[in-house]
Amino acid sequence: MLFPKKQTKHRLLAKSTNVLAVLLLSGMLFSCSSTDDEDNSDLPAELTTFEQQFEPKVLWERSVGTGSGDYFSRLKPVVGYDKVFTASRAGDVFAFEPKTGKALWHKDLSDIDNERSFWSSRESALLSGGPVTGLGKVFIGSENGKVYALDANTGELQWQASIKGEILNAPAVDSGVVIVNSASGIMKAFNANNGEELWKVEQDVPALTLRGISAPVIASGGVLIGTAKGGIDVFLLEKGQQGWSTEIGEASGTTELERVIDVDSAPLIFGDKIYSISSRGHLAAIELKSGRIVWKRQFSSYRQMSIDRNTIFLTNLRGHVYAVDRINGIERWSNLALANRGVTGPAVIGNYVVVGDFEGYLHWLNQDTGEIVARNEIDSSGIHSTPTVVNNVLYSQSRDGDLQAISLPTTIKAEQ
Repeated sequence: MLFPKKQTKHRLLAKSTNVLAVLLLSGMLFSCSSTDDEDNSDLPAELTTFEQQFEPKVLWERSVGTGSGDYFSRLKPVVGYDKVFTASRAGDVFAFEPKTGKALWHKDLSDIDNERSFWSSRESALLSGGPVTGLGKVFIGSENGKVYALDANTGELQWQASIKGEILNAPAVDSGVVIVNSASGIMKAFNANNGEELWKVEQDVPALTLRGISAPVIASGGVLIGTAKGGIDVFLLEKGQQGWSTEIGEASGTTELERVIDVDSAPLIFGDKIYSISSRGHLAAIELKSGRIVWKRQFSSYRQMSIDRNTIFLTNLRGHVYAVDRINGIERWSNLALANRGVTGPAVIGNYVVVGDFEGYLHWLNQDTGEIVARNEIDSSGIHSTPTVVNNVLYSQSRDGDLQAISLPTTIKAEQ
């Protein structure tokens, strides 16, 4: 089977663009649970027919420039201030009206000084991390270490700052502070109002890592991040001093390649616990205050996880989708039907778990059983980031920049 042109190219180190190599490395590097032994193929699973239980309702569809193309990207829609914000890698940032999809404003960050002439070619802004909202602003980062703050109502640039290294995930905003984590191991805190640098920390980065970083998460006066060394670190929000550090990755191989254990998925906070997963090693429940591991299980992923009530939903390296009890880490169900399809992290809407794949399909799984009950296509270019769900509306963006707002049918909503 030939791999589609839009197969996700992200992950291993640097600039690897060989899709087959990525899939082979994933299969060689990672064993994510006992059930992984059931699928030894590195080829994407063929989609099978099933009885469609409902048709997801597309509320509106819009174009977001050229999207992210074939590049590694975690750009995804975010909802705030009664708007849907999203961006393209080239530099287009949009605000849409959530109910109708009407474009409210558009900002081109590839030409922030309005100096490009009619005859000049466009130079990409390389946007890659975000957007995220806070304090009446929209924050977004780029592969060349730029941090932009835009007015949420107008899209006007409020300030910009720089950090060494690529910004490959969304910043975090709280208490008037913006935290930005970069692939070079540097994390900076900026004043959210004016972009003034407040503090900086530097962490060692192994010689070989996945191409990706953990998004920072702010909670209880601390900043939590996953590290390329397979751990979770916490820093004080006010000054940047390091607190506790907990390792959850497990470097069990003899070569550098086998010892890649990055924690690229942002820590999930639920009550007094943190849930985090390593690209090789474990899914772990950790005490927020002390960093003590409550339980850990053998799952591995770099995708964003989701929690709904007492269940953690995750996608492992092979594209298998799991439901895990957050209290004790016991597996509730698994779905192996989407193996090697570049499956995104799961998003929860109603009684369903939704994941996207490299061919642009959204797969709707029953939250209680893991059975696929519905499917719809966004765009054949593929879906690269976990869908966003707000107020029972799911927003998903394709690699070519097609953005859809989707809801459950009215009859399904009434039943729930």
